[in-house]
Amino acid sequence: MQEKIVLPGGAGLVGQNLVVHLKRAGYTNLVVLDKHKTNLEILRSLHPDITVEYADLAEPGEWERHFEGAAALVMLQAQIGAPTLEPFVRNNITSTKHVLAAIKRYNIPYTVHISSSVVESVANDDYTNTKKEQEEMVLASGINCVVLRPTLMFGWFDRKHLGWLSRFMQKVPVFPIPGDGRYMRQPLYVGDFASIIVSCLKSGIHGQVFNISGREKIDYVDIIRAIRQAVAAKTMLLHIPYGLFYVLLKIWALFDRNPPFTADQLKALVAHDEFEVIDWPDIFQVTPTPFSKAVDATFNDPQYSRVVLDF
Repeated sequence: MQEKIVLPGGAGLVGQNLVVHLKRAGYTNLVVLDKHKTNLEILRSLHPDITVEYADLAEPGEWERHFEGAAALVMLQAQIGAPTLEPFVRNNITSTKHVLAAIKRYNIPYTVHISSSVVESVANDDYTNTKKEQEEMVLASGINCVVLRPTLMFGWFDRKHLGWLSRFMQKVPVFPIPGDGRYMRQPLYVGDFASIIVSCLKSGIHGQVFNISGREKIDYVDIIRAIRQAVAAKTMLLHIPYGLFYVLLKIWALFDRNPPFTADQLKALVAHDEFEVIDWPDIFQVTPTPFSKAVDATFNDPQYSRVVLDF
């Protein structure tokens, strides 16, 4: 298919997976805009047949020309973790203002906005608050769009979350677990989520907001055990009191400007959120991948499981 699909922020976890799924669905005219140079090069090396360009979406620039003639846009840009507010505002709010302006300027007929389940979370942190504001901006803009709110995702190219946890546990003899680890999660396989996005592009479904949650409820400690088994790690799991774990993350952040796991993310982990589970397999005609099978594919796929994105 020759329709141009533009992916702002497309060099991250969802974008890298989405490019694979779009190409498998027959889309050939893909444009990825991102400011992470290392991950852009990884994407370019895997897919030399698509357009990949460096772009800081928080600044007006030449990147806007790629919106001309586009049939659809998938808004992926997001700041997920950072020790200060400024990157969240820049990458979740300011960039969205510029992207929305370009969508209107070039009359792009359809947009899929990737929001987050945190907009309905009890958490109160910079990521949650800026994602809420971002979604409100998109819905108030008047563009023709659908909004998807995924829960915690994992899969190929996962440089944070489960991907980072798997690499960490293969390097250390002891793996720390906050408290008893019985924090219910609803992890979503990014391969399934990419298929949902492709379904949206094909159907043009619009004017609605969908909560896309993992269909299996799994405690954090059981997720860690499943990863340990999938990667054949020998590390021992050590339960650490929550307060001590929190302090250690705060200390870590003093020495790492972009920590893979922050104190705010720890608070979100234990917030006891439970997200709506809708019948997305029927709505989007996507067969869900069982968690055990998805974990195995994440860490043992012969083509993509060894590709690690940069932070």
